[in-house]
Amino acid sequence: MNEKKVWAALYPDNIEKSISIPNKPLGEILQETTVNYPTNNALSFYGKKFTYEQLSGLVFTFTSALQCNQVQKGDRVAIMLPNCPQYVVSYYGTLNAGAIVTQVNPMLVERELEYILKDSGAETLIVLDALYPRVKSVQGQTKIKNIIVVSLQPSGHDFSPDRSFEGFLAESNGQVLPIEMDPVHDVAVLQYTGGTTGKSKGAMLTHRNILANVLQSYEFFKLEMEIGKERFLTVIPLFHVFGMTSCMNFSIFTASESIMLPRFELEEVLNTIKQEQPTIFPGVPTMYVAITSHPHAQDYGIDSIRTCNSGSAPMPVELLRTFERKTGSKILEGYGLSEASPTTHCNPPFAQRKPGSVGIGMPSTEYKIVDLATGTEEAPVGELGEVIIRGPQVMKGYWNMPEETANALRDGWLYTGDIAKVDEDGYLYIIDRKKDLIIASGFNVYPRDIEEVLYEHPAVQEAVCIGIPDPYRGEDVKAVIVLKAGNTATEEEIIHYCKENMAAYKVPRSIDFREQLPKTNVGKILRRALRDEVKNK
Repeated sequence: MNEKKVWAALYPDNIEKSISIPNKPLGEILQETTVNYPTNNALSFYGKKFTYEQLSGLVFTFTSALQCNQVQKGDRVAIMLPNCPQYVVSYYGTLNAGAIVTQVNPMLVERELEYILKDSGAETLIVLDALYPRVKSVQGQTKIKNIIVVSLQPSGHDFSPDRSFEGFLAESNGQVLPIEMDPVHDVAVLQYTGGTTGKSKGAMLTHRNILANVLQSYEFFKLEMEIGKERFLTVIPLFHVFGMTSCMNFSIFTASESIMLPRFELEEVLNTIKQEQPTIFPGVPTMYVAITSHPHAQDYGIDSIRTCNSGSAPMPVELLRTFERKTGSKILEGYGLSEASPTTHCNPPFAQRKPGSVGIGMPSTEYKIVDLATGTEEAPVGELGEVIIRGPQVMKGYWNMPEETANALRDGWLYTGDIAKVDEDGYLYIIDRKKDLIIASGFNVYPRDIEEVLYEHPAVQEAVCIGIPDPYRGEDVKAVIVLKAGNTATEEEIIHYCKENMAAYKVPRSIDFREQLPKTNVGKILRRALRDEVKNK
């Protein structure tokens, strides 16, 4: 595929197809925004506002406190928090000290937590008070020596001899020592993958990687935004790479206000929208499902949201259309992965959107489809293969995993493990993960093809398909479905509906109805958990 030809056809003259990345540390974007917009609101957390001047002051103090506690350049500082102002302070304070942010999902159990802390070699951890006992139970098996405890509300707990967040800030001496940084090579963040294919891997994202993705995003969306005027609804977890870049870093770069919520609870989200009137809402499909399904969503002023950036999981076409019809907003579905900081593609706001596609490459991003067997032969337009990517946002490699790094990064290209195709305009269509492919009687069955049909059924709210062992066909298709409130359907009805709308070999052989589907902390449906259920029966 000739990417330059695609860009020439789709990118207008006022959007750069290729961008230059300044040689500066990521933390400087906060400093520059503070100089230019000191009194703009940077954060909003349950009504409490922080201006950029106030946020930068806290970051400076946190950086100083880290240095007073002998945190050196290259040390790993783990952050295990939900969305809150302390997260942003810890993140930027760590970067400014030259240390490496280690993102830790607060939902990890002791075994998973111990693995990441040991693998990263982190010696400092910022943690929510409710999670403190979990940390203490594994501390002896790790190198953690500094624990900083964040309380979002009075808890009455005594965490001595470890310190509170406020107590740690008080350890600052009011000075920050300058750190010499190499943004191209110095790692800013260890972003651990979900570990769905084995051990969780720490993607090493450099300062330049993450800054590049912020600049790529701004160039792509700049005609839709006004610097210093936007309000981001930040409910995607910041410890997730999507939330880190598309909410926290992007909002800071654009001098926007980040309206933070620690979790997605529908009524709280709707009330926050009503009170704060966000203009930009990065989210995942399950969030849009919940809002679309609420009978009175329009009463909460959701029309303040102009742009929704959907990622992390495929957006069913029917859901996209329904959400836009009810809200009047525009959903721009994109694609990315931890190893690419994360965004590589998005439906363009300046050109045709194609529902079902994840759009075109971001500025300075190359991509092509290669054969699944060897990964060396480029596939023709419209044919399926593995999508591989090259660009300034692609990671340095995996932390302490040279073999996995060599397998993922080949000749400058990132092999994503995702099956996809491109059309004649260069729009990318993600079909499925290679590991999610179902092979039934020799036919390749892509779960998303079936799920798209199921979402069009009037009674279906959520659906996911998996392969289950079959002694004759190899695998059968099983669909797991959540029905809309007040709706009913039988297994026979759903199967009959599928037979009318898809080839026979794709039709699910069994239907399982659930009250809810297992999901990750970011709201992505956990297909793996359903497969494990079948395997363990």
